[in-house]
Amino acid sequence: MRCPPAFRFPSLTTTVPKEFVHRAAVAEVMLTDWRRRSDTRFDVTAQWPRGHSFFSPIRGHHDPLLAAETIRQVGSLLAHAEFGVPFGHHFLMWDLEYAVDQEHLLVGDAPAALDIDVDCTEVKRRGSALAGLRYTAVVRRDGHVAVTGGASFTCTSPDVYRRLRAGRGPDDGRSPVPLTAPASPQSVGRTSPMDVVLSPVGEENRWRLRVDSRHHVLFDHPVDHVPGMVLLEAARQAAASVLGDGEMLPIAITSHFTRFAELDAPCSIGATRLSAPGAGRGAVRVTGSQEGRPVFSSTVTASSHRL
Repeated sequence: MRCPPAFRFPSLTTTVPKEFVHRAAVAEVMLTDWRRRSDTRFDVTAQWPRGHSFFSPIRGHHDPLLAAETIRQVGSLLAHAEFGVPFGHHFLMWDLEYAVDQEHLLVGDAPAALDIDVDCTEVKRRGSALAGLRYTAVVRRDGHVAVTGGASFTCTSPDVYRRLRAGRGPDDGRSPVPLTAPASPQSVGRTSPMDVVLSPVGEENRWRLRVDSRHHVLFDHPVDHVPGMVLLEAARQAAASVLGDGEMLPIAITSHFTRFAELDAPCSIGATRLSAPGAGRGAVRVTGSQEGRPVFSSTVTASSHRL
């Protein structure tokens, strides 16, 4: 006869399965649990590490792009775990935004434990299958709102995706663009050239997207196009360069994605300052284009001690 345990463990924390959030490395999973409140409302928990190999702290604050990655992971988790999207289906992100309260992003003496209220404001179905999702997220830390944001995406079956990507898949015989020289890391808010996603082209506030598919975080697993988080990182780095502050804090980003950024063609990045210096904040609009067509646009609002 099996004896009952002499004691019970308290509530334990682990990450959600990495497959739910489209990550190969467990270390890159930010979400820890979820609970359904209704057909469209969910509670999700997450944890941000005190240090990260890529999303490293900025001026004593958690890197706000952790918020973007967390919001992205929320959509993938709910699509699979709650809306029944099978593994192997493909997700196409159309927009993603966040805004942070930097007071509640300070790195503490333990990892940041986060509670996320998720509201799925648009649920699109094709028959009984999920076709698309738009959702908002309110991220609280110690009861205080630290982040607000949201995203939208559509999802497709493998067969539809193959037709959509006809001639642009991993076996199409096209060679990826050669890896170009990085911009000065300090000029774009980085310490290592390996983390720089912009290459100078000899024009002010213009670059070429630098795509290193060997990067252990930005390319966590093989893909057939440039991931959206690479484009967000390009927007952050371009804004840092335009504002002249490698330690600026990207407190808000609003991004729209219009088409795939391909691995086999150069992608041009341009940036325009939207606001005059003052009050410690600045805004920059960043755009990406490829083969003469727009790929994405982002508006980055930054907190900077140099403005």
